Amino acid sequence: MTEPLSKHAIAHPESSRRTDLESDGVPGPVLAGPVLRHVSPSSLVLWLATSAPLAVSVRLFDGEKALLDRTVNPHEIIRLRIGTRAWLNLLAIEPDSPLPRDTRLDYDLGLASDEVQSPTWIRDWAPHLCPEGRTRPGFTLKSKLDRILHGSCRRPHHPARDGLVRVDEELHQAEQLADVPSLLLLTGDQVYADDVAGPMLHAIQCVIHQLGLYQETLEGASIRHSRELTSMEKAYYHRQTLLPESESNEDLTERFFGGVRKPVFTTANAGNHLISFAEMMAMYLLVWSPEPWALVTNSEPVNMPEELALYRKEQVALDGFRDSLPQAARALANLPVYMVFDDHDVTDDWNLSALWETTAYAHPFSRRIIGNALLAYLLCQGWGNQPATFTDLIGQCQALFDADKKQHELDKKTQDTLIDQLLDFDHWHYSLPTSPKLVVLDTRTHRWRSEIRRSHPSGLMDWESLTDFQQEIMGEDAVVVVSPPPMFGVKLIEMIQKVFTFIGKPLLVDAENWMAHRGAASVLLNIFGHTRTPRHFVILSGDVHYSFAYDVRLRHKSNGPHVWQITSSGIKNEFPTSLLEWLDRLNRWLYAPWSPLNWFTKRRRMWVSPRLPEGRDAGERLWNHSGIGDLRLDDEGAPTAIRQLNAGGGGTIFQQRNDD
Repeated sequence: MTEPLSKHAIAHPESSRRTDLESDGVPGPVLAGPVLRHVSPSSLVLWLATSAPLAVSVRLFDGEKALLDRTVNPHEIIRLRIGTRAWLNLLAIEPDSPLPRDTRLDYDLGLASDEVQSPTWIRDWAPHLCPEGRTRPGFTLKSKLDRILHGSCRRPHHPARDGLVRVDEELHQAEQLADVPSLLLLTGDQVYADDVAGPMLHAIQCVIHQLGLYQETLEGASIRHSRELTSMEKAYYHRQTLLPESESNEDLTERFFGGVRKPVFTTANAGNHLISFAEMMAMYLLVWSPEPWALVTNSEPVNMPEELALYRKEQVALDGFRDSLPQAARALANLPVYMVFDDHDVTDDWNLSALWETTAYAHPFSRRIIGNALLAYLLCQGWGNQPATFTDLIGQCQALFDADKKQHELDKKTQDTLIDQLLDFDHWHYSLPTSPKLVVLDTRTHRWRSEIRRSHPSGLMDWESLTDFQQEIMGEDAVVVVSPPPMFGVKLIEMIQKVFTFIGKPLLVDAENWMAHRGAASVLLNIFGHTRTPRHFVILSGDVHYSFAYDVRLRHKSNGPHVWQITSSGIKNEFPTSLLEWLDRLNRWLYAPWSPLNWFTKRRRMWVSPRLPEGRDAGERLWNHSGIGDLRLDDEGAPTAIRQLNAGGGGTIFQQRNDD
């Protein structure tokens, strides 16, 4: 039985932070976006969320010259209604002639409705998206990947500043073509569905309520409908208690945690874990745009003193995040953005082991939660990378949202069928025909399950997907590869993970790295040794909440490929400082280049030389500041500068060691 509704649990318009907000209104025609996604000479892809089904016009300028000025054709826009007052829109504009390269192009979107037929343009409905001194957002379609900004792990309630703000500052300062970034790569954990602050969960519920985001029935839980998520007495900080208390579920808990009662999901922060599709979608709107925050009230829906203290502490961090959202949104509107998931976009330790998969997918409630997160990822991230890849899935989404408009909720059978298809989908990875070629790996859904024990970590990619990856890069002179977890990580940390795996506790240390599975590690290292592997091989990663850069070579092979492992994490997250300093120091002692311990690692055939971050004078190799990675490449695809730009200003350059 559900508890009575808390007097603080529902968002009331009269207590909104925006005093001019209408009682039944939304902040404006656009809830989030436009986010600039895939750009090529023949295509311009934009994502945006609106509060009504609007007619869209597009303008495109090269200086004062109009390249495009027309209504968006019906086949160039797909609209999905996700609530009574919420639509997702993906625009795939086909220019009348190929877009020019290496020159700034300004774009504009005009929106019109049945009531207002004359279009209003971005400077009217989202002036914060226009760079200083300009009346429109814009971008540069570069002929080379000569500057790449990249990062992962954007946790809204972390006290650090937002690295996307630094992206906006870099765009503002780029006066020469060489200084203009080619694109922004978000390499995982763009949202934290499994680690949500209390005030963020409250904001999510306000947005759901005001926009009428579609709700759903639930199976296998102590609640039967997603509307009940706000009416439980412990709706905040206690969501782990929502899991069924059945004998079979106790079995699963026993196998995972040795008798300590925890939810199927293994995150340590499951108290506010997102559950419904509506919650997932509201989260995306709130982390990408300042507009939905106008719907958020000042209520504090918790009463216990400890929880109230935590709520208010998190509120301070979230207020800073919210204040900087106009700059973050401007960055996403003025630079082509490509994305890939990692675990927190869905849930911590997602698909870590065969046992995890069996446990999570066998239960209808946990399967639904994972499916909802993956559906939201499809609509808000994956779709914009390469829209044509998802045509069939988007058709199924259309069927889901159109199934029962009168009830304003998702049809259970249609939703379950779509989730089954999402969980079986095998093309989340992608590549771009850039120079050098960009290859983005899916290290979550093509796992190589352990042959030793079902509880041991799976390989990050199975044999078939690694073979496909090898074929994708063979014959290229240079390649940039996105692997959300680093291919070459900190050896000491990987050894600690190996020890915990050996004693049967891989979940305690997030034991996910490329070397954790013998088969996957062997195939990966053989790829580097292949005679036709690219001569220049740049690996961009995130995941770990600190940043570093390695130069990697094959031992005893002078003509082998030049490999660079470059890790930037997090955009708004950091590793515990004291712990990281100790791990860094111990790693330098135990795994120095001359250390015999290196011969006990799987990559003993590789010479891994850490670069030293400028500004650290004690030999440190790891950089622990939120921000964004900044990579400069020469015409041959080799790095000329590897930097980490701090969110609050400053940063470091990773310098090659003199003894290399």
